Amino acid sequence: MIEVEEKAAQGQAGHVSKYTRNNPFLSTVRVNELQTAEGSEKETRHIELTLDDGMTYTPGDAVGIDPENRAAAVAQVMAALGFKGDERVLDHYKVEISLEEALRTRLSIGKLARGSLKQYAKLAPGLEGLHAMVNPENKARAEEYCWGREFIDLVTDYPGVVSEPQQLFHVLQRLVPRMYSIASSQKIHRDNVQTTVRVIRYESHGRSRQGVASGQLGERAPVGTKLPIFLHANGNFRLPEDTSAPVIMIGPGTGVAPFRAFLEERQATGQTGNNWLFFGDQREKLDFLYRDQFQAMQKDGVLTRLDTAFSRDQPQKVYVQDRMQEHAADLFEWLERGAYFYVCGDVTRMAKDVETALLDVIAKGSDGTLDAAAEYLAAMKKQKRYQRDVY
Repeated sequence: MIEVEEKAAQGQAGHVSKYTRNNPFLSTVRVNELQTAEGSEKETRHIELTLDDGMTYTPGDAVGIDPENRAAAVAQVMAALGFKGDERVLDHYKVEISLEEALRTRLSIGKLARGSLKQYAKLAPGLEGLHAMVNPENKARAEEYCWGREFIDLVTDYPGVVSEPQQLFHVLQRLVPRMYSIASSQKIHRDNVQTTVRVIRYESHGRSRQGVASGQLGERAPVGTKLPIFLHANGNFRLPEDTSAPVIMIGPGTGVAPFRAFLEERQATGQTGNNWLFFGDQREKLDFLYRDQFQAMQKDGVLTRLDTAFSRDQPQKVYVQDRMQEHAADLFEWLERGAYFYVCGDVTRMAKDVETALLDVIAKGSDGTLDAAAEYLAAMKKQKRYQRDVY
């Protein structure tokens, strides 16, 4: 979820935690609350997880969660392969475990990868249709097949290929931790870490699907559940060192998570810089995440400005980048005062649209061209005044 290379989990003072990706802490789910209202097209949850002594984080960091595949999905795969689950296999570290445990905790049986398709084809030299699909010249065809499919679809469409359970470690990718932006300040929540998760559920190719980690958090992680977690530092997504500097935050949907942390941190430490938050989602009555807290912060003066864009509340869709354009003059005035500009959320569309709108805001405000605006933005990046956490 983060635009930086993997680092050791470090706290405010550079302290390195004993808990890492390879040695996670077995945390307890303290809170698992639905944030969206009944009738929403989305299911977004607020999650709070306990921390061990010495585990520290800074707003802008992420929490990594080691997920498990659904028991029903594991059973489907084993049945399709003709295995019972008690067969013994060696995991990636040569530790002997059962096939059931491997499929549940070690191997990715969800979203089908093109690499898995290729490795599977190597085990089936006689399946010409499968081999034609993994031919480098047919990349688009392979990607089309993988879209919306999982490993169960592959073994159902091309059965009888896997003869030994150990072969699955050559076919399937590792089940890796999912990274979620931290939505809390440890100055306020000393013994826990909080995050905001949209539960992914969809139908494709005649089957019901769900996100591996988000599905687990949505329906298999009630209060009291134990989850392996670790903290992940993100030094490239940080509040200004100058606590009086203004901050502009663009965080639609779950992208608002780190900005809740930013605002809590600035509130807890008495930072004097102005704060402007742009939040967007589908419907105000159903999808306004952390509404009460943000409105209270606005009333208390912590949140200087709060602008929202609810796309489905009017005939013509309105997004955060549209609100930026509406307030272009004020936005540019903040930038001229040295404001730091942050974006969190979807990389494929939202982040690009926001950058386009920002360049337009700069061009209008400075009476310049888009080329001049690009130079202005490049200078902001160099000064670390333009930071993104996109995924």
